[in-house]
Amino acid sequence: MPRPVVRAAAQRHAAFSSPVPDERKTVPDQVLRVQSVLTARDHQLLDWLFDHGVLTTGQIAEALFPSLDFAQHRLQRLIALKVVDRFRPFRAEGGSYPFHYVIDQLGAEVVAAQRDESVPRPGYAKAIRRRWTASRILQHRLGVNGFFTQLAGHSAHELQRWWSESRCSVPGAFAGPGDRVELITQTLIRPDGHGVWSGVPFFLEYDTGGEPLTELLRKLAGYARFTALGGPAWPVLLWLHSPDREHHLHQRLADLGPLGTPVATAARVPGVHAATGPWWLHGLPGPLALADLPIGGIRP
Repeated sequence: MPRPVVRAAAQRHAAFSSPVPDERKTVPDQVLRVQSVLTARDHQLLDWLFDHGVLTTGQIAEALFPSLDFAQHRLQRLIALKVVDRFRPFRAEGGSYPFHYVIDQLGAEVVAAQRDESVPRPGYAKAIRRRWTASRILQHRLGVNGFFTQLAGHSAHELQRWWSESRCSVPGAFAGPGDRVELITQTLIRPDGHGVWSGVPFFLEYDTGGEPLTELLRKLAGYARFTALGGPAWPVLLWLHSPDREHHLHQRLADLGPLGTPVATAARVPGVHAATGPWWLHGLPGPLALADLPIGGIRP
């Protein structure tokens, strides 16, 4: 009779003394795992996708890679790692557009960890992808992002800042210490983007050609008011839909006289990368490079 009791006691002792599997040890931290194989260039891309939403294959290749093939191979790897995702919109007239890249859930978590921010909620990346696949402003966002990726492709170290429209729209985004309350709470301007290129800060307004010129003039009036209140007199870049539209706008600007803030224009021409210039500054007869535009009220 004592033997079964001894065996039962031994079994209980073994059960309590055996190591209990720790799920935290058996399931690796996915963020730490993927961070070990990401390059500095990968992190730059994840930052951009997190902040600016969507980029095409061509934009990514131009800004970050020596060739399109190199970019495509690395993007395939990043998809396999589940840090980026992609979709391809269909053309109404048939065919499809190039691949469009957005951040995936793990990629968003990597960015949050790098920035010491809260972990994105579950489903964050799916919501972002759904937003851009169905967005009516997709082409406008790609146009804005294309401007900045052109600058990065020309010289990555000269693009010292790239802010999105949402960051620019935060009240007081461009206010400095001691500024008037109107600047701290201002909604006078809402640029499509803001950047610093080769030491020159600027505001970007991307023109699709679908708005009347009066709407562009209304936006410029907001910038003039912003400057009059003490805001930085950074050049406002109007990246226009066509040379004809640029010509007509300058005719309208000539009738207005001094604008109260520097305004420069450039027209998009297929196959020509004009983000760095030449830019036509209102009131001057000749073109200037972006790095040569006048600035005032410089702030870090």
